[in-house]
Amino acid sequence: MTRQDFTPNEMMTIAASRALTNEDVCFVGIGAPSAACNVARLTHAPDITLIYESGTIGTAPDVLPLSIGDGELCETALTTVSVPEMFRYWLQGGRVSIGFLGAAQLDRFGNINTTVVGDYDKPKVRLPGGGGAPEIATSSGEVYITMAQSKRGMVEKIDFYTSFGHGDGGDHRQRLGIDTKGPTLLITDLAIWKPDPETKEFTVLSLHPGVTREQVQETCGWTVKFADRLEETPPPTPLELSTLRDLKARTERAHKGAEAPGARKGSKDG
Repeated sequence: MTRQDFTPNEMMTIAASRALTNEDVCFVGIGAPSAACNVARLTHAPDITLIYESGTIGTAPDVLPLSIGDGELCETALTTVSVPEMFRYWLQGGRVSIGFLGAAQLDRFGNINTTVVGDYDKPKVRLPGGGGAPEIATSSGEVYITMAQSKRGMVEKIDFYTSFGHGDGGDHRQRLGIDTKGPTLLITDLAIWKPDPETKEFTVLSLHPGVTREQVQETCGWTVKFADRLEETPPPTPLELSTLRDLKARTERAHKGAEAPGARKGSKDG
């Protein structure tokens, strides 16, 4: 499969999906994280447990939800609990292995801003806010982040700390009494990043097919560190790509209200 056969966003979503396993209990964010988690469920990890903030556990949506309140989540869930129970018992109780988040702004240590761009009192842009993301970032066993690269999004210093990553780096989380791992994986539309074991600064381990170091640096607001042995991300397989595209197509039809009768009740084989 050549570079022209898939888009950077498709590569990002599929690369993110590969990080998930059957054994994971994953707290899913809306948007790109939701797409990645459901591609994993529909391909190599059919037994993964997906949890959304509205209280749905073991959900298996046939289309991607518009929000955590989308009825598709409750209709396909094994069970639905109250939001306080979701956070207190499941998340803060240590029962979630992976928190999968997106970001409007991100710094090199995995700190996330989804609150405001600019000064808090007089922001240039007011964003949707944190929702449950701050708790997901501190209480999940580890955190995966996915986002498209841009200098506007990947910045030297975020304007607001919505979700705590590794703070100033090093053992900052531990010094604050946070005993979970924090961000352990960043997947963008250009590369796969992991934090340095000591400094916790995100380092590029793998470039997606056709991507250069220069492209990664040009779309990042800090000086990028690359692994000594830089790899190339395997391209999407035909199954991965067709699963993602079918999922997106079903979602588009459903949200436009033009879905064929019975389509949302069909098989989940992609």
